[in-house]
Amino acid sequence: MTAKVILNPYSNRWNSQARWPQAEAALKAAGVDFEVVISQKKGAIVGLAEEAARSGFSPIIAAGGDGTIGETINGMVRAAGSMDKPIGPLGILPLGSANDLVVNLGLPKDLNEAAKVIAAGKTDLIDLCQCNDRYFVNNSAAGLEPYVTTKQEKIHWIKGILRYLVAAVQGIMDRPSWNAKMEWDGGSYSGPLSLVSIGNTRLTGGVFYMTPHADPRDGKLTFTYGYRPTRLSLFQALPRAMKPGEGNYVELDGIHEVHATRLSIQLDKPSPAHTDGELFLMPVTALNYAIFPKRLQILL
Repeated sequence: MTAKVILNPYSNRWNSQARWPQAEAALKAAGVDFEVVISQKKGAIVGLAEEAARSGFSPIIAAGGDGTIGETINGMVRAAGSMDKPIGPLGILPLGSANDLVVNLGLPKDLNEAAKVIAAGKTDLIDLCQCNDRYFVNNSAAGLEPYVTTKQEKIHWIKGILRYLVAAVQGIMDRPSWNAKMEWDGGSYSGPLSLVSIGNTRLTGGVFYMTPHADPRDGKLTFTYGYRPTRLSLFQALPRAMKPGEGNYVELDGIHEVHATRLSIQLDKPSPAHTDGELFLMPVTALNYAIFPKRLQILL
């Protein structure tokens, strides 16, 4: 069957558009039969993916970063109309800045190798998550993490992972906090909150292991929440959030990591929020999470 490539030219600050000829050549060299459509404006990818899925293209290939993958998945879900059975298959051409999902799943960043994975057609099923009316596959958050995202979107003089680190320092200096009421299967929390990060996988932002024990095949949302009362205590957590194993920030006082199948969050004041790195249009006070085990068929 013919694949549909959905190219997000804006990924990685327009670098994905510059790299498209290389990606195109890689697909052709791997023998992939495809058509390409280019997103012309922010938010258009959802509609393009829905149209591609309804038209019977298979696989659908997201050419961009984690946000591009997230929007593509949302379009595929719309076309499916329900989560009764898996959607997909989805292929990935990693043209973003961090490419977190690619790293988390052990997929190649090299475009020639990525094209070979797509051509091979081998698939696996991973979990798919939902936040309010959005679906995501890598991670979502409210509080400090998306607050930092609002900072990094304003940074234009630094590229790559360093931009995320500079934004993290700026966000910590502001020391935002909220009061929250949280409920999940088997537990609840009410009190001050610095951050809450919900992961289907471990890595986000290129260097941060916000949910270090997440597993995209375990049928569980893994979320970390907590409160750190001072800038110093937040700065102490920052380098530990970059540790994938022992010594991660989830071991600090006031930080908790939980595995559950649902999560509801009520905040006393609006917070920025994101799914797969894409910020909500407006800050929110209520978030409801669910998980759909093994509902995304992905080329691995």
